[in-house]
Amino acid sequence: MAACQMDGGGLQPLNQGPPPPSVSDNVHEAVDGLVVGHRLMAAGEYELALRAYYRAAAEQGMNADVLSAIGSANLKLGRLNQAELILRRALELDPTNVPAMNNLGVVLMGQGKYSEARLVFRNAYGLDSGQSDEIRENLKLAIAKSENSAYDPAQQSNNTSLVRRGNGRYLLLSTPK
Repeated sequence: MAACQMDGGGLQPLNQGPPPPSVSDNVHEAVDGLVVGHRLMAAGEYELALRAYYRAAAEQGMNADVLSAIGSANLKLGRLNQAELILRRALELDPTNVPAMNNLGVVLMGQGKYSEARLVFRNAYGLDSGQSDEIRENLKLAIAKSENSAYDPAQQSNNTSLVRRGNGRYLLLSTPK
């Protein structure tokens, strides 16, 4: 055998080197999946963020924050039905989760459910004590869309865009034609 040499009747590998470090040497705490996911979302890596959020779910359980994050990633990936179900579940666990509530409103707007989105944004704005400009702008847009009876989605182009504002919150922007 070319890679081994005979030594006292037994085979020994050549260039053995030092033994591998023990498990206790240089062990670092794993970074929280939510933190990793939030960073990936900020970088526009939504699929990778979703994987990180699932890892967080395995580590922490499916709590409201993890569900809200998973719903937000699905929202960015355009999976509105999945996002809606997950965000509603997050709100069942924590009815005061303002980012989940805002993101649910964004999902509902994307589905054309303007009246329900208006109610969700109004609740989020109230829970946030009116401190979020993003939620206020989302509420204004939902009010305008729900009151505009002449609005026909078939004749209108999608003139809205989604902007991340941090902490899992998104702003729905309407651009003029």
